Amino acid sequence: MQTTKLCKGVRLTEFFMPTLRNAPSDAKIVSHQLMLRAGMIRQESSGIYSWLPLGYRILTKISEIISQEQNKIGACEMLMPTIQSADLWKKSGRYDDYGQEMLRINDRHNQEMLFGPTNEEMITDIFANFAQSYKDLPKNIFQIQWKFRDEIRPRFGVMRGREFLMKDGYGFAIDEEQHKKIYNKIFVSYLRTFARLGVKAIPMQADTGPIGGKLSHEFIILADTGESEIFCDKEVIDLDILQEKIDYRGDLEPIVNKWTEKYASTDEMFVEQEWAKVPDTNKIATRGIEVGHIFYFGTKYSEPLGLKVADKDGSLKPLHMGSYGIGVSRVFAGIIEACHDEKGIVFPSSVAPFDVGLVNVSLKDENCTKTCDEYYETLQNNDIEVAYDDRDIGAGAKFSDMELIGLPWVIVVGKKSIEKGLVELKNRTTGQTQDLSFEQAINIVKGK
Repeated sequence: MQTTKLCKGVRLTEFFMPTLRNAPSDAKIVSHQLMLRAGMIRQESSGIYSWLPLGYRILTKISEIISQEQNKIGACEMLMPTIQSADLWKKSGRYDDYGQEMLRINDRHNQEMLFGPTNEEMITDIFANFAQSYKDLPKNIFQIQWKFRDEIRPRFGVMRGREFLMKDGYGFAIDEEQHKKIYNKIFVSYLRTFARLGVKAIPMQADTGPIGGKLSHEFIILADTGESEIFCDKEVIDLDILQEKIDYRGDLEPIVNKWTEKYASTDEMFVEQEWAKVPDTNKIATRGIEVGHIFYFGTKYSEPLGLKVADKDGSLKPLHMGSYGIGVSRVFAGIIEACHDEKGIVFPSSVAPFDVGLVNVSLKDENCTKTCDEYYETLQNNDIEVAYDDRDIGAGAKFSDMELIGLPWVIVVGKKSIEKGLVELKNRTTGQTQDLSFEQAINIVKGK
């Protein structure tokens, strides 16, 4: 799907994509290595990266899918500032509790400020100036915003950086029952989001940690290189949320139960007695990457910040709240950890930077170049995103770059193939090639 922010096509002679033959020696995991080699990111300081055009394009696609799925459940998108006043955090009691991960700063008026690691306090304060009664509820609000947490040991590239892009959402309800409905919507929407991103994310009951509360799930992408040790029933992995008929106005509890009734746990929440109940043939012990986390924390923030509304009987009650996060830049790395081979990245089509690469292997042949230029325009006119490799370099280097950056399809055009009225179409996932007409290639790329 063409996003509103992205152009349909680029010529690589005009595109900034500084690929590397080898990854720097300090890049220890696959995603970090491949993102650097593919010219997607550049490290500026410890745990802080610039997102170069190719990486930013993919980051934008991931963000758009997340927003689309949030919109389906009635969540409202907004944008809060990255710099927050310390006063709100002092009221909630977290200013001192958060520790050295919080970047504390003073402005020129010596006002205590901070670079937001999360936004529970600010969104609570914003909502407090709006909500008057139960009639204003429930509400579900989210943003996709940069965060900063001063990790003591940033590592693994954008997987555990200090500055990161995050979708953070916040739910407001009059009581626990009303909030459970929001929680279930978020739960199901996250399953759909990760499925659309082309990865299998397993929901697992989680510790609430410094966020607080009594109900929490984290969503784990299965990957051999993941930091977390995972134990789950194979039946959970076999479930497919995209095959479910979802009615967000209906009761989602049966769908949530389907995904949580079978055993699934990280090593932090592992229970030996429960694991022993899983049939040996169903036991999957592997590794995974946390990419999403949702919490219900009741009145933890609304009470100290004075967020109360009138209930039906006129009494004032503190709002019940939850927060729901997806590490957008982290899920980018997680997709690569789950989707790569020895040649480079194998992107799912939904987040690939382009649908197809167009490679001219006879650049000095006038007819071949003219034909490729026409193909480039035709692909865009057919709403196909295309990266046109018109660089004056060897064919081998062009093919290597296409495999490295993980485009689902590559169309190869040369002097001899034009004479036959054919192009070569290569599938990145299978490695299979076909000689066929350009029109046939278009239909295959478009999924016809």
